[in-house]
This record gives sequence, structure tokens and C-alpha cells, in this order.
Amino acid sequence: MPSPLSPQQVPVQLPAQVPVVVLAGFLGSGKTTLLNHLLHRSGGSRIGAIVNDFGAIEIDAMAVAGALGDSTVSLGNGCLCCAVDAGELDRYLDRLADPSLGIDVVVIEASGLAEPQELVRMVLATENPRVVYGGLVEVVDAAEIDDTRAVHPELDRHLGLADLVVVNKLDRTADGARVLELVRSLNDRAAVVPATYGRIDPAFLFDCRPGEERIGQLSFDDLHDHADGADEHAGHLHTAYDSLSFSSDAPIDPRRLMEFLDGRSEGLYRIKGYIDLGPYDVRNRYAVHAVGRFLRFYPEPWPPGEDRLTQLVLIGSGIDAECLAKALEACRSDAPHTADEHGMWGVLRYVQHPDGPGPEEAPDLAG
Repeated sequence: MPSPLSPQQVPVQLPAQVPVVVLAGFLGSGKTTLLNHLLHRSGGSRIGAIVNDFGAIEIDAMAVAGALGDSTVSLGNGCLCCAVDAGELDRYLDRLADPSLGIDVVVIEASGLAEPQELVRMVLATENPRVVYGGLVEVVDAAEIDDTRAVHPELDRHLGLADLVVVNKLDRTADGARVLELVRSLNDRAAVVPATYGRIDPAFLFDCRPGEERIGQLSFDDLHDHADGADEHAGHLHTAYDSLSFSSDAPIDPRRLMEFLDGRSEGLYRIKGYIDLGPYDVRNRYAVHAVGRFLRFYPEPWPPGEDRLTQLVLIGSGIDAECLAKALEACRSDAPHTADEHGMWGVLRYVQHPDGPGPEEAPDLAG
């Protein structure tokens, strides 16, 4: 049976996109420490940074780690000026997303008193087809959270917007469990990750380039195996994340898939991979990019000769991998040779069209 999805409904394939992560948190929470940790543990990935609203730099992971301060950054390629509006941010993103640089992820480190939702809006509003929103990460000082909330009550609102909350400096407080529960009560959808010295697994934010040949297109590095021997931080709180790999040789029903994605569980931070929608679009597979509440699909032609499989990786904190696997299994189509004309509507809401993203792709930034 021919696919009910006409060629006019599927936009042209967009260029590869670089995720843009907004890193926020009040002064002293540990944002720069976390960024430097990511630089040291990037696994060969190239990180671009827009630091403290002052400017953009392209970074070789090991060359600049430690050179990022809490104010203006100046390197050999010139001084960096303030980025205060969407136009200036667009210029920096355009520079960092230039394919010739080979940047794999861009991190915007906000100033300690920045409004993170404004930065998120600016990233979502960019018309650059080479970048995609990669999530809002809020860093919290566990030892100071009570005092910070008293002086800056807007922290609760910031936490409520986050896709990932890093509860840092847990080694400096005697009631870490209470702090974690407090943060979860302020945002019941975000992944909440405990940390010391800003050490979180980079897998939350980006895929490290493999140090050896990959087995399977969606596998990612064992981030605790390094050439210099065992990870000296193994067993620390920063390793507390969960992942699930899902594969199906049966097509996925788009309606069931959207029910799963619309109701995705607490603590599930990232979903990425490829989806086979079978007769709903026989020509294309659908790459999916979900971070927090942000969701987007990218139709692209099936590579010649490649098996038509759905392959997904899910990453979060405190997720029930067994339950998620069962929910994904329930998305498999029991009628792989038929399709109805309305079945793709839910998916197509989250496909970026040539004239720009749709309003339903943005997370709720109200308040």
C-alpha cells in the first residue's frame, strides 16, 4: 500500500545540527567547574563555548580547560564582546556551527544572575538550521540552596524550567538527601543528578567521539574507560545515571510513539536515535532528538542497503529502564503493511519545516 505521506509533506533533509546547551545557575554554584570537567572528559569531542554572555570561542578540549574565568574571556583570536541580544547570539552560533570547525556541542555558560529562560528563547528563536536546542542545565549549590532561595526566590522558577538539574557540592552538606528531594519537588520532570566538583557524565549532554571503532551506529563510548587507566572517580555520585538501548525490527506505530513521548517519564533527559515508521513513510527513517520537554523529528532517506530498524538510546536519572522498554515494545506496529491518513499528524507537528520550527517544539517557558 502506498504511503499516505505525500512528498510535499516531508521537508528536505536538513544539515547536521549541533546541540546548544544552556548552562545556568547562581554565582558560585559551580558552572565553570562543571564546564571544565566536561572539557577534560569530552572523549575527543570538540566543544564550543559562549561564556558568561561575553562571547564565543571555539575550544580544543584540553587546550582551554582551566582558562575559562567568571568574566570576560580573551584568547589569541581576539577579545570577546558582550552578547546581549538574539542577533549577536546568532552570529556566535553561526560561527561555532560552521562545519569546518567540527564542533560537536556548544555550551552557553550564563552569568550567575542571568535569566535562563531568555537564553533558551534566544536559542529556540535562532534561524540557523545548523543548530538545535540541547537543553537547559541548572546547577545548584547543595550547601547554599536554602540561603540562595531566601535571597533569590526566582531560583524556584529557574529550577522549574530546567531539563537537567545538577545538585553540586553534595560533599559540603550533611542533608544531601533532603536537598535532592527538595529539588525534585520543584521540578518533577527534570533529571536530577547529584554531583561533587561538577563531575557529571558527559553522556547527559553529548556523545563523546569513540576512541575505538563503534559496534553499531548508536552505541556510545564507555565513558569510564580511558587510556590512562581506571576512572579515579568511579563510584562517586557523578556516575549516577541510567541508560537504555532499544531496537526493533518491526515498524513503530506513530500514534503509540507519540503517546509514549508525550507522557515520557520523570527523570528521562535525552532520547535520540532512528525510527522506522513502516508504511507511514516507506522512503524515510526519522531521526529523533528529545531533551527534557523539547522534541524534534528529522526525516531522512534510508541509506541504501541498510536494515530498516528502530534504534534508540534513552538517558536519564532514576528512570525505570524495564518499564520504559516495555512501553517502547508496545509502540511496535501490529499492522505493518497498512497505514491511515491521519496517523502521522502527531509526528509531523515536531518536524522542522523549511520556513522554521513550529510553536509546539518549544518547552513551556511561561512564568
